[in-house]
Amino acid sequence: MAKRSKIPIKTKQEIEKMREAGKVASDVLQRTAAFIEAGKTTREVDEYALALMEEHGVKSAFHKYRDFPGYTCISMNEEVVHGIGGDRVIVEGDLVKLDVGIKRQGWIGDNALTVPVGKIDGEQKRLMAVTEESLFIAISHARAGEPLHKLCASVEDYVTRFGFTVVRDLVGHGVGRQLHEEPQVPNYDPGGKSPILKAGMILAIEPMINAGVGTVDWFDDGWTVATSDRRPSSHFEHTVLVTNGDPEILTWRPRTALPEQLGIPPMPA
Repeated sequence: MAKRSKIPIKTKQEIEKMREAGKVASDVLQRTAAFIEAGKTTREVDEYALALMEEHGVKSAFHKYRDFPGYTCISMNEEVVHGIGGDRVIVEGDLVKLDVGIKRQGWIGDNALTVPVGKIDGEQKRLMAVTEESLFIAISHARAGEPLHKLCASVEDYVTRFGFTVVRDLVGHGVGRQLHEEPQVPNYDPGGKSPILKAGMILAIEPMINAGVGTVDWFDDGWTVATSDRRPSSHFEHTVLVTNGDPEILTWRPRTALPEQLGIPPMPA
């Protein structure tokens, strides 16, 4: 990995603050996802999430970050990430990528999921299930003593089995007091010398998986990223604590779908 800055290790007290931030981020994400339906605009979804943040007494970690105008990221269908809420009306068959980051008492919780609107087609279902499964495969490697590159490579190794591709221009990241901390967490093996994970590191692991090509374009708004071939994309994310044992998902929520429901092989042992 090219960048070799020190990776923060959180103290017990800091980890507890991150747990609380993660719980709030998860609650806002799940409740906002449940609000999404055909007929609503993406601005209404963004405003609903803001109201939930205000209910919790927290701030958006995204709003005004590098001048981002929204409170959440809402990306539709071929849009991968960083979509901005606006006048677009959500319709039956859409895949809505919802990314929620909050700041609570100076600490950030960051998580995302893909929301199917009404009936979606078989490719969309498989794309969602494979993306979510790849997230949990990556999380299984978030253990002290494991090289980071093994976690990263596990995503691409899994999704390519189904003909899907990872986005290489965007990566996950460390998270804590800052939205983006070291290390970078790509969804492929970055090559080079890899950091060894240590207990107390906290990672935002976020597979961004495309049905077609892995290349992307940026829209004129300077933020929204879309697949180059305009085929669908899926995005799932958790904030994860590295421990000496099992990883701890700080933004825990029930899974969207189980891969075996679609005949997709489960996570390997």
